Amino acid sequence: MDSKQPEVVQGERDVTARLSLPSAPELIAVLPPKGACWYCDKPLDAVRRFCGRNCSAAYAEEVLYQG
Repeated sequence: MDSKQPEVVQGERDVTARLSLPSAPELIAVLPPKGACWYCDKPLDAVRRFCGRNCSAAYAEEVLYQG
């Protein structure tokens, strides 16, 4: 049984959908694969940059707010 309530899960999907920023693909494309997620440092293969959409969106959001 999933421990998250349906409203929370839907809210996370809404946040991810809203964060599909136009400049996010350009930001992510310049990152070299490093064997770990650029946002949470979870181990990955040598090709992927993020472990999932949430980490990708969170990374793009942070980059946009930092600069």
